Formats: sequence, structure tokens, C-alpha cells
Amino acid sequence: MAMNVKPVPALDDEVNEIRLGTAEIVNEDILPYEDKLWGWVSDGASASKEVIQEARELRHQIQDKVKERKLWAPHLPEEFGGMGLSFMQHAYMNEVLAYSPGAASLFGVVAPNSGNQKILVKYGTPEQHEQWLKPLTEGRMQSGFSMTEPHNPGSDPRSITTRAVLEGDEWVINGHKWFTSNGLAADFYIVMCRTADLDDPGADNDKMTQIIVPRKTPGVNIVRGVPVWGRSSSHCEIIYDNVRVPKENQLGRTGTGHQAAQDRLGAGRVYHCMNSIGSMWRAFDLMVERIMTREVHGGEKLENKQFMQGFIADSYMDIQSARLMTIHCAEKMESGADPRTDISSIKVYVPHAYHRVVDRAIQVWGAAGVSGDLPFASMYQGARTLRIADGPDEVHKILIAKNVLRRYHAGETWDFGN
Repeated sequence: MAMNVKPVPALDDEVNEIRLGTAEIVNEDILPYEDKLWGWVSDGASASKEVIQEARELRHQIQDKVKERKLWAPHLPEEFGGMGLSFMQHAYMNEVLAYSPGAASLFGVVAPNSGNQKILVKYGTPEQHEQWLKPLTEGRMQSGFSMTEPHNPGSDPRSITTRAVLEGDEWVINGHKWFTSNGLAADFYIVMCRTADLDDPGADNDKMTQIIVPRKTPGVNIVRGVPVWGRSSSHCEIIYDNVRVPKENQLGRTGTGHQAAQDRLGAGRVYHCMNSIGSMWRAFDLMVERIMTREVHGGEKLENKQFMQGFIADSYMDIQSARLMTIHCAEKMESGADPRTDISSIKVYVPHAYHRVVDRAIQVWGAAGVSGDLPFASMYQGARTLRIADGPDEVHKILIAKNVLRRYHAGETWDFGN
């Protein structure tokens, strides 16, 4: 079933053309070949070299077409080989891209590389752009993001204990990380380090620095890929043991690491939500297709069952409310208004809505819904993971309540129109 994307009257011509062009490639070049592109991954080591090579060649063909249509790397400025899209334009493109799991990678948007690229663009020096950003954008390098620690809460970056001490012209790094994304394939990591003691004067947020660490640096010890949902992954546990890198490998000024992380996470939460909406869209289409075609009890269609009609209505409402909340948040971010309450709201609401939509689709498809023949399993796991990733729901609910109460204590009620 093809994705139904038509011009949106409220959007300008440029955004509509981007969405339509993206949908055309997704419908014509990706959806019909999903099994060839990614089906072999589930076979693991048993996949033949011929099948893997065919998938690689097909990916390159699609990527060439994407570049020819000038739809490559929407998150990057034009001077770094990207589309130079605004925040809202990228958000609207994301919901189309996410209709097919893995499609974003064929458009040059691959986590954690995309987030690292954004950090390098904003905080990197010209030399760092040449050494790290350019090859990362061109696909000649891979990167990882190394922030979370097994013994500290990932929801509070200020609790990080991995230390970087300046000795002459070198940073010496010691610490223990895990869930370092893309850890096995990465050529370098961006590592979040504490560069000032807790009892040093100054704000807690000014005591972190992000530092580029090449993977092959002595003292970088990859312990394992941490299993996720019972399967192996490239989210690595890493011990940094007296790792020495040049001082010029730090990103931005010393002490800007926390702000860089927030820059990454704030925008990333919106992109995650728009990705979730695209996946919900796909799940919805598949669910409705099944309801319209499945015959039960002597030839009656599922669409005549009120339970199934309720599934359609509930999923429609989940998707629309999640989508409009996310777009409203993105509009606030682009306008310069304070989006903190809205970012936390979509971070909590959208994954729950995503989970409900996929759960209904699985139920409608029955045994096929939990099989590897449909994309629901990865969607279901992804929706559940998002309730932890980028800050657990509970932390964001606390932030929402604090922001609301702060305004009421100041003698002002909430304005839901702004």
C-alpha cells in the first residue's frame, strides 16, 4: 500500500514539493523493495554474500536518486552538503520519511551521525569540519555518541562522572559509558565529559565538555554491544582508561557540553515524534487494509465489526492529536518562543499514542502481526524504548507540572493558545 501524500493547503509550495518528492521515492523505490533492502538483516550471519551485496547496490541506487532530486541530508546546511531546511520543513519531511523503517538512512539521515553532524556544524572549528564533519557527511566515516553511564541516571547529564583533565595540550579521559550508539561501527565518538569538579564555583551546567575521541585511541576499551530487547546491538559499553586526545578535539568552549546536549536533545525529541507519526501512519494504513479485506464468520468483513470500527476511530484520534501537538511544538521552537513544556508534553504523549496505534494494528493482523513479515515488531519495541530514551516520561511530567505551577505562582494562568 502506497503512502497517500497530497499538497497541504496550509503549507508553502517548497514544503509541499519536498513532501511529495520524498513520498514518490518512498512509494516507488523503497516500499516495493523493503524485503530486499533490509529483510536479510533478520537472517544475521546466515545471509548470503549475494543477498547482502544486492541490498548494498540497491541502497546506493536509491541514495543516488535522492541526491539527484536534491533531497539528501535535510538536517544539514547547504555548505555542508545538505538541503538547508528550516526546522519546520525538516519536521514535515520526517513524517513522510518514517513511513518506511530505514528510509531515512537512504536520505542521509542516520542516528547518531545526524545528531553528531548537527553538533559539529554548530560547535566545530573549520579544522574539525574538514577532519570529521566532511567525511561523516560523505559516508566515509561513522560516529557514535557516548554520554550515558551505567551507574548514573541518564535523565540527568549533570550526574556524569566521566572525567577529562587537561594535561598540557591533551585531554586525559577516564570513565565508564554504556549505550554508546553505533559504537561498533564508529570511527570516532563524541564523549560527554566532566571537565570541572562538582564543588568548583559556577553553575552545574557549565562543568561539561564534549570531546571527539577516535575509536582507535589507546585506552578506548569496548566491553560489549549491550543486548537490546534480547538481541545483540551496537549500543556499546565502553571504558575510557587514560585516553589521551589533543585539546583541539574539544567541541566549542570548555563547559559548553551540557548546552550542546540540550541543543541535540530538544530538536531530536521533535524529530523522534515526527518519525513516530510517520510509523503510526504506516501502521494505520496496514490496519485499515486488513480490516477491509479480512473475512471472518462466513464471509463477513472485519470492517462491519464495531470493535474494528472503534480501532479505526481511536487510532485516527491518536495520530491526529500526536501530530498536531508535535507541529505546534515545532512552530514554537522555530518562532523562538519557550517550547520546554511542549517538548516534554510530546515526549510523553507521542510514544504512548504510537504504542497504542501499533498495538491495535498487531491485534487486527493476529498471528501475522507478531511475525517478521510485517514491520510491527520493530515499531512496538521502538515505541516502548522512546518512553525511556531522551529522558524518561516521569522526568518530563515533573517538568511540565513545575512549568505550569511556576506560572500560576506568578499570578498568571496558563494560555493554551500560545
